[in-house]
Amino acid sequence: MKVKITSSKIVKPVYDGGVAPSTAESVPLNVFDKVTYDVHIAVIYAFRPPNPPNAALEQGLARALAVYREWAGRLGRHGADGRPAVLLLNDAGARLVEATVDAPLARSMPFKPSPELLRLHPSIDGPVEELVQVQLTRFACGSLVVGFTAHHHVADGQATGNFLVAWGLASRRLPVGPLPVCDRAARFQPRDPPLVEFPHRGTEYYLPAKRRGGEDGDDDEEIGGVAHDKIKVHKVLFTKEFVARLKARASSGLPPTAQRRGYSTFESLVGHLWRAVTAARGLGAGEATKLRISVNGRARMRPPVPREYFGNMVLWAFPHSDAGDLVSRPVQHAADLIHRAVSRVDDAYFRSFVDFASSGAVEAEGLAPTADESEVVLCPDLEVDSWLGINFYDLDFGGGCPFYFMPSYLPMEGTMFLLPSFLGDGGVEAYVSLFEGHLEEFKRICYNIA
Repeated sequence: MKVKITSSKIVKPVYDGGVAPSTAESVPLNVFDKVTYDVHIAVIYAFRPPNPPNAALEQGLARALAVYREWAGRLGRHGADGRPAVLLLNDAGARLVEATVDAPLARSMPFKPSPELLRLHPSIDGPVEELVQVQLTRFACGSLVVGFTAHHHVADGQATGNFLVAWGLASRRLPVGPLPVCDRAARFQPRDPPLVEFPHRGTEYYLPAKRRGGEDGDDDEEIGGVAHDKIKVHKVLFTKEFVARLKARASSGLPPTAQRRGYSTFESLVGHLWRAVTAARGLGAGEATKLRISVNGRARMRPPVPREYFGNMVLWAFPHSDAGDLVSRPVQHAADLIHRAVSRVDDAYFRSFVDFASSGAVEAEGLAPTADESEVVLCPDLEVDSWLGINFYDLDFGGGCPFYFMPSYLPMEGTMFLLPSFLGDGGVEAYVSLFEGHLEEFKRICYNIA
């Protein structure tokens, strides 16, 4: 796939009435913004023709940036204490790249998780000033591929999905709604007196000198007695029927009250994948394995945080197990470990984190977030990001919703992304990054229900 870049420009917000609102020069990052990954997240959309012209999408982007103004800012420091913030002065803008491919899209579909995907969105390697980047790639058949990158310090998946929907509405010259709730600086205040009930050192934060595993980023380290030098990203499609059978197996034999609820699609599928990856890695008794699961706090805090909240509202659950025990016991055991760990990340936990992260201990002790984008190898552990409940598929520029959506290529061993099947049939796609030496065994066993 030969992608030809035809233009690259900055798009600034366009406000109703032509005048920017009189707001502060910066928006401080709060405790949830600062604890998450310092990285751009990239996704890929594909739309069948007809599609509106690039000019309409550019105008829509400018209108959407006026509503979600932080995306047009820059990360920096502000105030006498040099606190991390999104700097709004001058509305620096988002990056818009236009490109073409002199071939029909069908020749490249379905996209495979490979380095070729990196041609379909602006680069996220190295320092990137813009907090949002867009690439519009037109194919000879009239199809449109949209590559979108956004900095995680500004917003989580839920808020980013809301912005993408707003961009679609603005491109169709429709009112942007519902409007984002933009109060990140004031919403999450510590209690007086603070009440730190849970161990946040070693969970969301760590002391860098004591991090397990020494230096990060060695792709060729030896794990499980095997030298590895290649990480592959593999897509697995679990059909609606497979998911139903898996949930039934995970929930079989539960007490009557619990069985009526049963384990969710997420709990059952992640439990199944955890077991399969652990087995494929050759991990056994006496070796510990854990998951890092993103937990959206909007519905967990009391009172709930609006779904329209613009910012980060995510902490993590960490179910763990002996590898031999995990693999030898049925999927119900893994699903139960996940259910219990996620349930513990409740209102009390979120508020305890706010009190701890606001106490000054992070700065005084030199703690760093455990959400570390520089880690290339997670084995024997896994990280799970679920996009099953995020409205990414609702982006519509006027020609209909996308017929394909996926994360970009991220060869970080041990990461898993879950999203609804692009077939729209109730299935689930899982993008799993593993060492090449483990992948063949994973492919062999990933559809075995035990």
